[in-house]
Amino acid sequence: MDITQTDIPGVMLVVPRRIGDARGYFAETFRADLFAQACGEWTFVQDNESRSSRAGTVRGLHFQSAPRAQGKLVRCTAGALFDIAVDIRRGSPTYGQWTAATLTPGNGHQLWLPPGFAHGFCSLEPDTVIAYKVTAPYDPACDKGLAWDDPDIAVAWPAVADSSTLSGRDRRQPALADLPPYFAAEDVARLHTVPA
Repeated sequence: MDITQTDIPGVMLVVPRRIGDARGYFAETFRADLFAQACGEWTFVQDNESRSSRAGTVRGLHFQSAPRAQGKLVRCTAGALFDIAVDIRRGSPTYGQWTAATLTPGNGHQLWLPPGFAHGFCSLEPDTVIAYKVTAPYDPACDKGLAWDDPDIAVAWPAVADSSTLSGRDRRQPALADLPPYFAAEDVARLHTVPA
């Protein structure tokens, strides 16, 4: 398993090693000891999955606030998706910046987002399925969001992204400038220290 840091510290690209032959392949998609060495000790408590029937479906940007802040380990099990992490930790040197990865069943890539990041994605193919592990259970009282098209963040969404697919909730999310300070860089560091 190859785990490398993206251009935003803490957000990691996880690439499982595949062993293949004429029949197909085998891969360990998660291994706690290797994950902990690269990303720190986290306990996953819930697995989620969603399907987007149309290419261009935009979901996000979502996060949970304390006391149910979530880290997410995201993968794509069908279709293809453009997966995004936005740093919303006040005081972080990368506050308001975003990073992204294209996840497909073919490349097997996964994206790790620790607490303090908003998450969103755009389906690149019909019938795209996203599956992800989270470090805290869903809590509607902590369920928050950020405007997907905030010009201060300026996510370079794929050309296929279709704003008509946004949920009513996602059409009303606040801009980064109006977001309360749910996360401070030092608070997230106290929650968890990523190994050097």
